[in-house]
Order: sequence, then structure tokens, then C-alpha cells
Amino acid sequence: MDTNRKTAIIVGVLFIIGTVAGILSVVFTSSILNAPDYLMKVSANENKIIIGALFVLVMGFALAMVPVMMFPIFKKHNEALALGYVVFRGALETVTYIASVICWLFLLILSQEYVKAGAPDASHFQTLGALLLKGNDSISTILVIVFSLGALMLYYLFYQSKLIPRWISGWGFIAILLHLVTGFLILFHLQSPFSTINTVMNLPIFLQEMVMAVWLIGKGFNPSAIASGSIKQI
Repeated sequence: MDTNRKTAIIVGVLFIIGTVAGILSVVFTSSILNAPDYLMKVSANENKIIIGALFVLVMGFALAMVPVMMFPIFKKHNEALALGYVVFRGALETVTYIASVICWLFLLILSQEYVKAGAPDASHFQTLGALLLKGNDSISTILVIVFSLGALMLYYLFYQSKLIPRWISGWGFIAILLHLVTGFLILFHLQSPFSTINTVMNLPIFLQEMVMAVWLIGKGFNPSAIASGSIKQI
């Protein structure tokens, strides 16, 4: 098995790991963080919050490795965009995941102190908790924008290089634009992150990434596109 084939398989697996870890983080934490009495819930479900945070870190690491793995191939076709993809998906996106985890861990500490103090005498804890949740929401919105810009670079590079079928990269380009729109709708309070319409608008990019991941694992990169990139380097 040659290096490019191995790279395609690894990238496909990383996309699946990142997606599954992201879904599991939501499964473990969403009902807790969105509860009206979230401070009590967070304190009572410490392990779920920690596990959810670990899944976020797994997702961040897996997705950060994709641009690193793809850079040697992409730079043969468009080095500037390949570098931009590394910066957005490998660096900036990872920072937002870490910032989100930090918010969750601070909220966990705050919730424990809130329970110790007693709810009637701890209204200031609720204010701090609300600030942490709002801060995490802002980080999530920034993440949508950063992720989308990095993904636009990815799908343009795939479309330009023809490393995968253009219908997959074209689908990804359109789907990620929908995802980007949801980020701005949430930013201006026109849509809720967990609303039905938000889920529907994000479904195309979820399906596209899974189809692309399976294609990369099963088929790999287009050999003629790899050869074309090598000729450009010469």
C-alpha cells in the first residue's frame, strides 16, 4: 500500500472519529447544560461533563490531524490554500475546542461551589454560570465560522485537484455554506443551536462528510490527480 493510499484511509478514519466524538459529546452534555437548573445538573453529573469534554478534545485532535495529513498532497496543487487550511482547521479550530472545554470545566467547579453554598444564598453563582454558558455559546458560534471557512478551503482544494469525485466536493461546498449560514443566524439570535431548522440545515454537511470518509477509506484518491500534482511540483 503506497503512502497516498494510507493517507486517504487515515483521513477518512479521522473524519469518522471526529464526527462520532462530537456527537457523543452532545449526547453526554446537552440535556445537562440546557436544563433550567443546569448548575444543580452539572454538579450531579460531573462524570458526564468530564466525559463530554474528553470527547470534544478527541474530536478536536482528530479533525486537527486532517489538514496536517493532507498538506503534503494539497501543497502540490495550491500551497497557499493548503497552508490556510492548516491554520484554520489545524490551529484556530483546535483553540476553540480547548476554550469550550475550559468553559465546561469552570462551570463544573462553579456548580460544585453553588451546591455547597446552597441555592437560596448563591444567586451570584447563577450569574457567573450564565456568563460561562453565554461564553461557551459565543465560542461555539466562532467555531462554526472557523470550521466553515476551513472546510470551504478543503472542498475548493478537492474540487480543484480532483482528488475525489467533484460531486462529493461540490456537495461539501454547498453543504458547508448552509452550515456557515446557521452560524450567522445564531450569532444574531435568529435561530437556536438546537432548533429543528438548525438540525435540518446541518444535516447535509454531516452526511457529506460521512460519504466522503467512506469514499476515502474504500477508494482513496484519484491516481491521475495524484500524478498531476507530482508533475506540477516538477
